[in-house]
Amino acid sequence: MTMSTHREWTAPRERLYLFDTTLRDGQQTQGVQFQTPEKLRIAKALDDLGIDYIEGGWPGANPTDSEFFAAPPQTRATLTAFGMTKRAGRSAENDEVLAGVLNANTPAVCLVGKTHDFHVTTALGIELEENLDNISRSIAHIVAQGREALFDAEHFFDGYKSNPEYALNCLRAAYEAGARWIVLCDTNGGSLPGEVGRITGLVIDAGIPGDRLGIHTHDDTGNAVANSLAAIDAGARQVQGTLNGLGERCGNANLVSLIPTLLMKDPYRSRFDTGVSLDGLKSLTRVSRLLDDILNRVPQKSAPYVGASAFAHKAGLHASAILKDPTTYEHVEPGTVGNARVIPMSNQAGQSNLRRRLAEAGFDVAPGTPALGRILDRIKEQESAGYSYDTAQASFELIARQELGGVTDYFSVDWYRVVIARRRTDSGVEHSSEASVQVRVGDEALRLHAFGSDSLGRDSGPVSALYSALVQGLSPYRSSIEDMRLVDFRVRIIGAGTEAVTRVIIDSVDRSGNSWSTVGVSANIIDASFDALLDAINWKLAHDGAAVAAGSTAVPDAAPV
Repeated sequence: MTMSTHREWTAPRERLYLFDTTLRDGQQTQGVQFQTPEKLRIAKALDDLGIDYIEGGWPGANPTDSEFFAAPPQTRATLTAFGMTKRAGRSAENDEVLAGVLNANTPAVCLVGKTHDFHVTTALGIELEENLDNISRSIAHIVAQGREALFDAEHFFDGYKSNPEYALNCLRAAYEAGARWIVLCDTNGGSLPGEVGRITGLVIDAGIPGDRLGIHTHDDTGNAVANSLAAIDAGARQVQGTLNGLGERCGNANLVSLIPTLLMKDPYRSRFDTGVSLDGLKSLTRVSRLLDDILNRVPQKSAPYVGASAFAHKAGLHASAILKDPTTYEHVEPGTVGNARVIPMSNQAGQSNLRRRLAEAGFDVAPGTPALGRILDRIKEQESAGYSYDTAQASFELIARQELGGVTDYFSVDWYRVVIARRRTDSGVEHSSEASVQVRVGDEALRLHAFGSDSLGRDSGPVSALYSALVQGLSPYRSSIEDMRLVDFRVRIIGAGTEAVTRVIIDSVDRSGNSWSTVGVSANIIDASFDALLDAINWKLAHDGAAVAAGSTAVPDAAPV
């Protein structure tokens, strides 16, 4: 439910179908290559969310897609295989590429075909009538096999603007051959909402029913979501997109932005039903971050609805109003999409920000409590030394806990040492990093040593080495920190000359979808990193409510390394 007054739609509710192509079109993103187990995880998340169609890929196009369809997941959603219309000079029955798509045995098949006369004559090099025949015979063949047929009308909007009669004839060829869905594709992503809405309406006027039309947009002008909504407004009843807007070039329409808009914003909220329930919507942030985790990407903080900054209120004036009524600066309640409100702490903050942020961290502090002034003083003092708590929420919370008397002493570090080496070998230049740490849990101390290396044995740097050594010594807390992962590391030099210091921000996540940021400042980049790392671990332990360990399970007082 949105946090504003809704205008109710009086007509009967209509079904709007959601089609996800993350596993196919999203895989065309530069730098993205899913492995089969990853595709299965994403498919399950999409199915649990309530997506109607999951396009798994193009069978035969690459080994991963073929492997995915060889043992496909069992889904409530309609699993869809992607391919292209038959090639010129062959029958649909004897086209091996089309056969490969059908052999995936999915209940639905989506075929892409040209609808722009320029592409037909230039890219395909065939006559316009032959292309119409290819579309018709290919769709008819799919239908004859008992499959649900979808036709992706490639470059449709550009084609319509160039030759509307021919572009419409391509749609009619697929529609009359039995296609369940005719999908209007803005393949180059250059169309704008006004023309997408107008042309979609003209398609319906030309005889293609809106409940047989889908929309597939790209984000090359930053209008993919707006274009999708324009097509829906005009009558299209299937919308295609990807998680987090993955896709070729600038990406596809972002379903993570579209879905909550459709469920919580009028006229869509009152007019349509989708496969995603309001309860299912609460998993949206987790699903979005799951994809980023699989891709080893840092979640976009400013992402609508699900970004870490989507409900962040920095200015004291805003935070004061939020404390009185969240609707003053929030268009929906954060929990509806599985997100959370954040009151960043900075030297702009007043006690309203502070009390709100403390309340969200579980501390109910009355106005005028002396600790509030001490916390603000420490924040301002630290920021004058180069710290920034605007984004480092976890480090701020640890400071607050100290002043409020809620600090848990989980462990301490007596000392650490880092060695970085570079050497030239016959195969090139090699780097290595190693770290030694003496960590104390309770009354027991243990000296650990570790190398900074990834799963392939490549050097991953001194911070990785420090983290590996530290985790070894924190074995009593393994159940809490074993799923913790550092996903981003940002460095900024504050000041100049001999007064310069280094600020390091570390972003961490865990498998539950929690994400948190910590800050460290020092003249030494390694030391600043280590401080941020210690905060990250301490916050995780405190957040999980870990019990204080009596001592290390390893042998204490190990020999020096």
